[in-house]
Amino acid sequence: VFAYQATQPTILANKRRELAQAIEEVLRAPQHYDTLYVYQDALHRQLPPGVDASTLERVYLGYGASGERIGFAVESGAAGFQDRIGLIFGYNPATGRLLGMKVLQSTETPGLGDKIYKDTAFVGQFSRVAVPLRGVKRGSGRGDSTEVDMITGATISSRAVIRAINDALARLRPLLDTYRAEASP
Repeated sequence: VFAYQATQPTILANKRRELAQAIEEVLRAPQHYDTLYVYQDALHRQLPPGVDASTLERVYLGYGASGERIGFAVESGAAGFQDRIGLIFGYNPATGRLLGMKVLQSTETPGLGDKIYKDTAFVGQFSRVAVPLRGVKRGSGRGDSTEVDMITGATISSRAVIRAINDALARLRPLLDTYRAEASP
């Protein structure tokens, strides 16, 4: 218990730093970003008094150098072959396309399932692809802007990544597409 208590602040600080780096990556180096909370079917920059923010889902709205919106970073996850795959992806509501994807947590099989974050060709597909995503066998795609080539030998892991993104956007896309910034207090 003492070791847990002594190391917990460092562990949490590392997780916050990793998340911040992932947000920067999937939003392509925004000038800054705001944390928004999903509360009562809306996005809020500030919550009413008494609402525990730690229990709420978060999204991150990135801004460019001149203050324009770049897009949203959204955390999601789905069951993979071994365990839950956690990821974050960037989404631009103006274009209906992804900006990027990064796996945050995975215990998929080394050499196969771990390609969801090690295979740069697979990861690179999540830049500028239209949503909702559709997984296809590598090389069989017709060039549809929603198609993502799945990894041979890691079909379950590939599908989990696609499912995590599609499920998150099915829930959140109406909120992301219509979000209007709250007035500053």
